[in-house]
Amino acid sequence: MSTGHAHRLYRHGESPVHRLPSHCKIAAALCFVLVVVSTPREAVWAFGLYALLLGAVAAAARIPAGFVLRRLVIEIPFVAFALLMPFLVPGERTEWLGISLSVPGLWGAWNILAKGTLGVATSVLLASTTELRSLLLGLQRLRLPPLMVQIASFMIRYGDVITDEMRRMSVARRSRGFEARGVRHWGVLAKSAGALFIRSYERGERVHLAMVSRGYTGTMPVIDEVTASRAQWAYAAALPFSALAVCLLGWTL
Repeated sequence: MSTGHAHRLYRHGESPVHRLPSHCKIAAALCFVLVVVSTPREAVWAFGLYALLLGAVAAAARIPAGFVLRRLVIEIPFVAFALLMPFLVPGERTEWLGISLSVPGLWGAWNILAKGTLGVATSVLLASTTELRSLLLGLQRLRLPPLMVQIASFMIRYGDVITDEMRRMSVARRSRGFEARGVRHWGVLAKSAGALFIRSYERGERVHLAMVSRGYTGTMPVIDEVTASRAQWAYAAALPFSALAVCLLGWTL
């Protein structure tokens, strides 16, 4: 189940957050996201408090703000969709700088941006403080179906292998003077994609045969069992329970 190396999303550290067992952090992150999603969108102040809570976690883990912000770029497609909602959603209209905007669309855009950004930031903090192998062991510890854990393990491990294969094929094309500059070169790229699929499939077959020859029967052995103390569970639960208090205030005020 080892990934062979640290993933670029992981930031090595010796903070208390890094030292927490992975299944504690996964459970805390999941509960925090569920609380954020359950918060009424009208409680704008609550989302600011959620951001402060994540900032406190990042500070405790010694994760720079720039590191997190650069990885929030992944949500740009959702941001683009949210920015279109005030113009496309029907309903009550309001004027802003001479532009007619939909009130339900504005609330919907805010809802997506606030909750989506907090969810992505939570995932970034989890990935940056937990090695991939530990994440997989944590999922297994939380009794996720073993087949799903194995699929995730193979995806993580061989995603990098396929990426390296793509890079080598690209270098080989450039060394032969090929540069994709227009539609007429799409045929070459399509053939490269087909060759990549065949190579990946053949490598998968070889890996499977090697695993079977070494006694693989459909389940991966757990090398080490990581247990969490009550103090560690309490430390991890501080984030979701603090968020839950904010959520309850958001519903009552």
